[in-house]
Amino acid sequence: MGTRGTINVNALIAAASKNAGNDGLPPVHLWHPERCADMDIEILRDGRWRHDGQLITRQSLVKLFSTILRKDDDGSIYLVTPVEKVRVRVACAPFVAIILDVQGEGETQVLFFTNNVGDVIKAGRDRPIRVETDVVTQEPTPFVMVRHGLEALINRSVFYQLVGLSVERRSGADKQLGVWSDGEFFPLGPPGVHHD
Repeated sequence: MGTRGTINVNALIAAASKNAGNDGLPPVHLWHPERCADMDIEILRDGRWRHDGQLITRQSLVKLFSTILRKDDDGSIYLVTPVEKVRVRVACAPFVAIILDVQGEGETQVLFFTNNVGDVIKAGRDRPIRVETDVVTQEPTPFVMVRHGLEALINRSVFYQLVGLSVERRSGADKQLGVWSDGEFFPLGPPGVHHD
């Protein structure tokens, strides 16, 4: 059962700022606080953050808070400190991939995504690209893994770039449209589906 309160911004900033590992991120996977606070925090589909209905306009604060996000076994996403965690409502994904850089071509191609808080993600075995396809509309919703179960929604313009880089590959009797990155092939939809 969560407790209701206001965000202790100083505690969150302190947690995000100290004990960073080699990757520059705090070791949230090592923190197991018993206290779970219940606060009105939401990450919108476009990557903006909202607290108590008001947008958090300081991008530096959003970036800092993003370093202490964690997805737990219950499927929820939390802001985590050593002493408490705060459940965050997420409209689609906690990050948005807004830039795509490509190195190489064909099966040796490597795709690098930059998300809305400046993280650079190299797509590959540990950070796969996946696409959910609406069963009714066939509308694709693409994601790339950022870290520890936290994904970035790939925005529309970046997805169009991916489609432009896509190649066909046989998948049984069907052809599969997808992209290569770091030696892995990532389908951009179900077999036989093409994105125009």
